[in-house]
Amino acid sequence: MALSESPIPPDAQHYLVCGTEDCKKNCQFYCNDCHQPMCEQCRNEHQKNKKTEKHEVVPYKQRKRQIPLEKCKIHPRKDVDLLCEECQIPICSKCTATKEHRGHLFTDLEMAFAEKCSLCHVEVAKIRSYFEPTSQDLKTEIAEDVKEIKRTIEDIRTSMKAEAESVKKLVDTVTLDKINHVDKIEQSLLETLSGQSQKIDDYINYLNDLIKTFYGYLSPSNIEQLTFALKSKNLMIQPIPETSKPVPPVFTAGQYNKDNIAKLLGRITVHDTKPQDRKVEPMETASTPLKPTGKHRKQDREKSDVKQTLSLSSSITKVREYTVPGVKHVYHISLGKSGRLWASANIGNLVQTDLRGNQLQKIRTSGGYGYHKVTQDEDLIYIDGKNKVINRITPDNTITEFIKTGDWESLSIHSSHINGDILVGMIKDIEGNVTRYNKTGTEIHNIQRNNKGQELYALPHYITENINGDVCVSDFNKHAVVVVDKSGRHRFSYTGQGSRLDPYGICTDLLGHILVCDTYIISNTVDILDQDGQFLSLILTSQQGITYPRSVCVDDNNNLWLGQLDTNTVTVYKYLQ
Repeated sequence: MALSESPIPPDAQHYLVCGTEDCKKNCQFYCNDCHQPMCEQCRNEHQKNKKTEKHEVVPYKQRKRQIPLEKCKIHPRKDVDLLCEECQIPICSKCTATKEHRGHLFTDLEMAFAEKCSLCHVEVAKIRSYFEPTSQDLKTEIAEDVKEIKRTIEDIRTSMKAEAESVKKLVDTVTLDKINHVDKIEQSLLETLSGQSQKIDDYINYLNDLIKTFYGYLSPSNIEQLTFALKSKNLMIQPIPETSKPVPPVFTAGQYNKDNIAKLLGRITVHDTKPQDRKVEPMETASTPLKPTGKHRKQDREKSDVKQTLSLSSSITKVREYTVPGVKHVYHISLGKSGRLWASANIGNLVQTDLRGNQLQKIRTSGGYGYHKVTQDEDLIYIDGKNKVINRITPDNTITEFIKTGDWESLSIHSSHINGDILVGMIKDIEGNVTRYNKTGTEIHNIQRNNKGQELYALPHYITENINGDVCVSDFNKHAVVVVDKSGRHRFSYTGQGSRLDPYGICTDLLGHILVCDTYIISNTVDILDQDGQFLSLILTSQQGITYPRSVCVDDNNNLWLGQLDTNTVTVYKYLQ
């Protein structure tokens, strides 16, 4: 809701008329002594008149406000025209002699009123120029937050429903398997009983045949039959075949409750992190034009100027090469602002060098792919996969445990240059996710599924962030670059220009381009996309002499750094103009 425009300010009239009788011209001036508005012509005449030539005539907006005429309650014949500064009450001239005000200081009431009016104008100007527009900006920001929260919550609802459907399908699958098992048990038991029934039928037939035989023996037709009957062992009746009573299966109902089911499904986490206060510019900054003073403003201005003039070059130029001692391959590069770089292979050492290739530090690690990054504060953060922790090395070489990742195995890490957040790509069994931490190591949220409940990641082994806050992940097992926005909503996946993409190192630049190494055996290129996932070109190919690209990053001078398999040489290229 906008601030009320009523009552209308005294200087907000549509048309001011001169106060001189019979003059209807536009008022521009005001006589503070006569308290009369006047046009330019009447002002000239007023100042020429000997009776009024010493009157104070000012532009209308600078006029003194006329105080209402009011008689003193103690001295009814006198007008109230003074202000007692100690008592801060209006009085008449005769009141100054009373004992209540004896020795006090007095100010002309009209002058005091004019000063207050001037202060009011200043405060109104502040409200109109700063407080109201700033409040309106906050209201707009809050409205955007409302939309964002609604979108996020709707995505959560959709994910929950999709997950529930997946669980229902699993329940149906398990139930069907168990029913099939019960069917087989039934079939086996019935076959056994059927066999027993057949055995008894055969035995009954045997008995019937035996009865006929016995009757034949009872009436022998000759001595020979009688002798045979007397000697025959068939006169002994065979025992009744053994049969067994079946043991039917027993169904034991599963022991479950609401909590058991809840544990099967994803959880909703409301973090106890204190919400960040909205930034409100100080009035001095908001009310005056911003000047690029200071180091950071100068850098911001320079970046903005550079961004407006940069574009992709039609050709790429090799600038220089560096050799990284202590490693056989260069699977990942982390650049700081101190003119130093950290490089690593997939196993073994993490090495820091200067730009002349001199080794400054060497750390024995459990290795990995995109497992280290230099932060805004020039700290190095790196993954210790063996102990499932993320360590921090400060510029004074102090190493501390920074984040513990629990059951999840960390693969890749990135430190945001937008707000200092830490992005970590992880896996557990065959599942992958990206977890966001703030710069102090507190978990903010994790990204695992799209709004259809489908897994976004399988092997997020390299990760970076674009200038618009998008999280860009190189996922080898998905054969894709998976990009989500800063809230975790899936934006697009890039799967290459050929039959398949085997993505490795990934980075972004000042223009929002996404650069990724494609290590597919028939490709071995560095692809460049715009920030919406549209393919732009193959920026590096075998024509530039590259063979097995593994890592890329872009420095503050907008140069592209490339590390490769089977060599410890890092090559720097100029690709923007």
